[in-house]
Order: sequence, then C-alpha cells, then structure tokens
Amino acid sequence: MRILFLTDNFPPEVNAPASRTYEHCKEWVKAGADVTVITCAPNFPQGKVYEGYKNKLYQKEIIDGIKVIRVWTYIVPNKGFLKRTIDYISYSVSAFIAGLFVSTDVIIATSPQFFTALVGRVLSKWKRKPWIMEVRDLWPESIKTVGAMKDNLFIRYFEWQEKRCYKSAEKIVVVTDSFKRKLIERGIDAEKISVIKNGVNKDLFKPVPKDEALIKELHLEGKTIIGYIGTHGMAHKLDFILESAHRLEGDDSLHFLLIGGGAMKEQLLKQKEELKCKNVTMLDPVMKNDVARYISILDVCLINLKKSPLFTTVIPSKIFENAGMGKPILMGVEGEAKDIIESYGAGVCFEPENYDDFVAKLHYLLTPSVYDECKQNCKRLADDFDRSKLAMRMFSVVEKLFK
Repeated sequence: MRILFLTDNFPPEVNAPASRTYEHCKEWVKAGADVTVITCAPNFPQGKVYEGYKNKLYQKEIIDGIKVIRVWTYIVPNKGFLKRTIDYISYSVSAFIAGLFVSTDVIIATSPQFFTALVGRVLSKWKRKPWIMEVRDLWPESIKTVGAMKDNLFIRYFEWQEKRCYKSAEKIVVVTDSFKRKLIERGIDAEKISVIKNGVNKDLFKPVPKDEALIKELHLEGKTIIGYIGTHGMAHKLDFILESAHRLEGDDSLHFLLIGGGAMKEQLLKQKEELKCKNVTMLDPVMKNDVARYISILDVCLINLKKSPLFTTVIPSKIFENAGMGKPILMGVEGEAKDIIESYGAGVCFEPENYDDFVAKLHYLLTPSVYDECKQNCKRLADDFDRSKLAMRMFSVVEKLFK
C-alpha cells in the first residue's frame, strides 16, 4: 500500500503533529506500507530553518524508512495571524505541486493547519484517489476561541470549506470522542469517523533517573520543579501561570520551568521581567531527543489551556509523554482531558484560570501519599495509550478502504 501523508510539521520539529505523524508513519513502514510525507523545512516555532536544512523548492530524505519530501514555504515565526496564513497557503501550493508527482493509493492530510486538509481534498480529486482527513483541531473554531480572529466573512468561508472537506473525505480520523460528537452534530455520518487518540512513544518516554547534571546546569538544586514543555501560544494561557508563580514566590522550594516558543513567547518574557519572577526559568525550545531529558528533572508536569468550552473537547498530547516518564500531572483543562487524568489517577486537575484552586491543587498533589499514587498510576495510563498500538489502529482504518 502506498500512502501519501500531508503535514507541515515533521521531525526534527518536536510539536504534537510532528511527533504523531512520524511515529504513526514509522509503524506503517514496519507493517509493509510505502509511506511518503510531504512537509516543509523544519522551522517551528521560531520561524528559523533548523541547522542542516535549507528552505529549498524541493528536497528529499529518508527517515526510518519514511520517504520525506520537503518543499519551499514562506517561513515566519509562529505568531501573527496574517503572516502565518501566508505561510500555510505557501505550503499548500508547494505540497499540491509536489503531490502531483507522487504515486499513491491513498492520501492522508492532517489539521491544523486547515490548508493542509484543503490540499488533501484537491489532490484526491486530481489523482482520483481516496483521502482521509485527520482532525487534530476544530479549525477555524479554535482561532475564534483564542481571539486571533473574530467572526467575519473570511471565517464563514473557511467554515464552509471545512464542511466540504468533512463531506468529501472517505474517512475522518479525530483525536477525541468530543470531536466525533461535534462532527456528528454538524451532520457528518458517524460511520465514517474513527477516534484515534494521541499517545506516547514508550521507547523514548520512559521512567529514568533525574538528570542531575542538567539540574545543576540550570541552578535548580533542591527545588521542586514544576514544568511546562510545549508551545507558548494564545490557547495555553501561560500568563496565568506566570502570575500564579509570582504569587507563590514566598515558597522558596518551588520553581517553575517553562520551555518552548510560540506566538506569546516574547510577551511572556516581558511579563516575567515586569513581575520580577525569580522562581521562573524560561528556555527556548529543545530538540526532540532532548525533551525526555528535560522531563526527567521535573517533579510536576504542568498542562494548561485557556478557560473555554472549546477546550473541553481537546486532549493535550503532553499528558501521555509525561505519564510515560512517570511524572504526576497538574492540569488546568476541563472536559475529556480531565476525565482521563482523574479516571487513571495520574494527577490532579484545577479549574482553568482559578488561582486559588491552582495553589490548593498543587499543594495537594505534592502531599507524599497523593504524589506517590499518581506516579504509579502514570504507568497504567501510558500502557493504555501506547503510540505503536494506536498507529496500527489508524493503519487498519486505511486498510479498510481497500477491502
């Protein structure tokens, strides 16, 4: 079986879509599939091409048996709606042209960003091959939620295109049960929707001793480290975390470590300086192979999103990587993600953007008996969300198109 996968994020980038796509495709290659990925030069989130790569019209490489085609795009940092939209459109045009010359039996396109899904739909028509739409975010609804853009003519046009994609896709793969319910409410046939949630690569994210050399390098000896590793975007409400850290400065034992980049990074750095937060360290994004090293030094893994009904439908992928390493989770997300954490007992949830509840739940989680129980329960969660098993579940969705 020949699979063409469209995604504008792929390793060595380390965000959720890059990791999910790579780990799924790697398992499909092991299962005997011929997999080609069309992506761009790695640059997320800072908008700078990674060392060893160039933003060329067309370049090829093989990564773990996956044929990777990188196309030219208009590269900008992950901030600013207009420039990012031009970036997305440039990828869609380049990916469409490259895709015309790839022989395939099926096309898979992942969102966000939404223009990738549009390419999948158009290529499907041109090549007369079925396509699968992977929905990782309800876009454009999400950009309205974070305030990046208000409801207007353009948004309504994108919503119309979104529904056309849902209708034309042979199959739809969503990452949460809530997404499936929402699509059914919009009139999409339930039979064509499969739920394949995010998971963890247990070979990469597994319990290991703390990296004492890294703790010393960051001058965090003797601290209880509460860490967030991921995108610093409009949805993640890290300004609330900085404000909370500032109000906790009286407890010298606690230290917050925020690692990553994104649309809000510069504003967050400015806020940190204005608050004079001595108990917060902010670092740039780290390479994929170093993420586990940084998670190893954390005592508590922090996951946070803006308080919104939309975010009750999402399941942050950080849950699974942190659980894989046996790190108790402190999470400010309601809905389906909260249900997972509480049903497995892998951490404690606080009400998003509620400072008093944040502090109370943090101290509760650090109670030795609660902490140790959560640490043990993380293993059970990681076992149930093993990425290799989930990858083969998605592969079965692809195979059924030809049975």
